[in-house]
Amino acid sequence: MKQTLVTGNEAAAWGARLVRPNYIPTFPITPQTECIETLARWSADGELPGTYFDRMESEHSVMSAAVGAAAVGARVFTASSSQGLLLMHEVLYIAAGMRLPIVMATISRGLSAPVTLWSDHNDFLDQRDSGWLMFHAENNQEVLDMMLQAYRIAEDPRVLLPAMVNMDGYVLSFTDEPITIPSPEMVEEFLPEYNPDHTIAKGRPVTVGPPVLDEYTIFRAQNHVAARNALEVMEEVMDDFDRIFDRRYHLVDEFMLDDAELVLVTQGSMSTTAKAAIMEMREEEGIKVGLLRLRVIRPWPAKAIAEALKGAKAVAVIDRNLAPGRGGIMFPEIVETLYHLDRRPLVSSFVVGLGGNPQTEHKVKEITRKLIDDLETGRPRVEWNDL
Repeated sequence: MKQTLVTGNEAAAWGARLVRPNYIPTFPITPQTECIETLARWSADGELPGTYFDRMESEHSVMSAAVGAAAVGARVFTASSSQGLLLMHEVLYIAAGMRLPIVMATISRGLSAPVTLWSDHNDFLDQRDSGWLMFHAENNQEVLDMMLQAYRIAEDPRVLLPAMVNMDGYVLSFTDEPITIPSPEMVEEFLPEYNPDHTIAKGRPVTVGPPVLDEYTIFRAQNHVAARNALEVMEEVMDDFDRIFDRRYHLVDEFMLDDAELVLVTQGSMSTTAKAAIMEMREEEGIKVGLLRLRVIRPWPAKAIAEALKGAKAVAVIDRNLAPGRGGIMFPEIVETLYHLDRRPLVSSFVVGLGGNPQTEHKVKEITRKLIDDLETGRPRVEWNDL
């Protein structure tokens, strides 16, 4: 193990390097490019033995090549951002439908038009129905750790689905943070060699992605079962990760929830800012507020979320995304998850941080005080906090 300062992009590259991939198809796009540049430098210096580094002509081609390589049993890594991730969209469904455990780092950036280089979560969350497992990191250590976990979960025979590990562009991708890089020996203990039984191999003829009619429902049902299986596999993998690396993860991240009457629901790097604000409000104002961070987006960990929020009186879902004409994307998912509780909290929606609009401790405190007002009126709200 070694401790060092790395950007989020470099943390993702280290995660890819440590899992010993066979194939890395690539195409640059801001703010993902540094991840690929790091891997390219290592490849040129001979530090990725056994890995074929391939430059493609578009992100659509990247994912098509990833599917082809994974279909013959290769362990595959790639990365993308924003418009590039959208260009891959068609092929993401193919990767999931063919049950290929590709792992991709996604570095969130707001979508055009108009053009922005700063981060919100629409690019990542637009893929939530594609069949991929989806993880969202809060910091650079988690980027690396979730890369390792993603391969172990995706390659489990009970799952066999592709996975995305997301980080916020610029806020994490280009920011140095201290992390611990595990030794290759520790990673080899955690992640075994990938020897799939369901891919094309010499002497084992199989058909992948065939045309079907009546049987289509069967395949979709199998994908759904595999995704639900992943929740149990995640718990097992996180236990094993804690044993080997001495870092504990959960399906959701609970912060100061034991006595919290007010709860903020967040995802990604803004969670760190929200935690700082929560500590100040508790210490200076005595407000019983806590935070629930959505670490796993797909499959949706409904049971863990409902258990974490069952004691809250009021909840603010803070979405750094927007479904035009509908509102924040995570808000209705949280409402539906809490619908069957015997005592449901008030749930308010706040859309913040679009296109990288800074999320400050002041804004978090403002949202929390509005939750207090909601309790007094007995009515939740839907609000754009940025405007």
